[in-house]
Amino acid sequence: MEGDHIKVNKWLLPLSWFYGLGVKLRNMLFEMGVLKSHTFNVPVIAVGNITAGGTGKTPHVEYLVRLLQETSKVAVLSRGYKRKSKGFILADDTATARTLGDESFQMKQKYPKAIIAVDKKRVHGIKKLQEQYDDIDVVLLDDAFQHRYVKPGINIMLVDYHRLIIYDRLLPAGRLREPLNGKNRADVVIVTKCPKDLKPMEFRVIKKGMELFAYQTLYFTTFDYDALQGLFNGEAKALDAIAPDTNVLLLTGIGSPQQMEEDLGKLYPNITPLHFSDHHNFSRKDIGKINDTFSALPTPKCIITTEKDAVRLKEAEGLSEEVQQSIYALPIHVTFMLEQEKMFNENILGYVRKNSRNSILVKGKDDNKPQNSHHTGNGSRTISFRNN
Repeated sequence: MEGDHIKVNKWLLPLSWFYGLGVKLRNMLFEMGVLKSHTFNVPVIAVGNITAGGTGKTPHVEYLVRLLQETSKVAVLSRGYKRKSKGFILADDTATARTLGDESFQMKQKYPKAIIAVDKKRVHGIKKLQEQYDDIDVVLLDDAFQHRYVKPGINIMLVDYHRLIIYDRLLPAGRLREPLNGKNRADVVIVTKCPKDLKPMEFRVIKKGMELFAYQTLYFTTFDYDALQGLFNGEAKALDAIAPDTNVLLLTGIGSPQQMEEDLGKLYPNITPLHFSDHHNFSRKDIGKINDTFSALPTPKCIITTEKDAVRLKEAEGLSEEVQQSIYALPIHVTFMLEQEKMFNENILGYVRKNSRNSILVKGKDDNKPQNSHHTGNGSRTISFRNN
């Protein structure tokens, strides 16, 4: 909580100073208008962070998809990190994790009604989406907080509870991708992966430490888990259906697996973590290590992995029969804390409803700017978010 657990390489702090100088120059060019930020006549919500490593972007984007898809036509645009394709790719029946990236492919499988696309150049990607679909109600930009060529109507910044930005340092000494004042561009800040037993005092300390402005709203979320899904055997199994004395191999290739490990550790004391880097592509050597590690565990045993890793593991070659019959993906979903869900939902739905293309057409306005909006301190146009 105090930030003592955050590792900072003090020897690299001089390099962080030069890195920060470059980032400040880039941001200054955007503020001066030398580098252009584009607006669109469709509501745009960006979700991202200012740190390197996982903050739970995909589960939060999925939360927005579930919230919006019943009343709106939703498009999700990501850069498709570590995909093997280039340019704009629209997800269809032939799409794979190699063409879309693991996160976008996972999202298309879970939410077939949503339009899923990838493009490193987000301005180009939104234009392509609008060319192919004239009835999109909202575009969700995944991992785009720092992609300033698009000016979103709502800018959502995620902060990992286990690595609070107020205690971190710039790359390469720490994990911040830009100075702390970059958070000022956010309309919404969400502290993610919070322990469920977080005490009231801790909420207050974090809120004070974040030093947000009046136009910014702070939320707290935690992860909840759905039934395990067998990767190869197709079996669905509740977490409590696995005996507590089971030896669990927790296999992850995500940026921050700490909260998941803590949560599962409460259910299964005999847990063996096997962590790889974020978006890790499993090599033949890695697969051998997985087979050998699992084989050495005493029975009863099973493997639990993330949905994101499951996408890549399904395409990997060489998993033993024992592993294939024992490996399960653990779906997660976001839950808001402090009874904040209703307020968050109302603000998101209200923004999309008031600024959707259909609403603009009804008013006879289509001037490439969101309507019913105001300027916030970060220069973007958004609705008013009530402070909690």
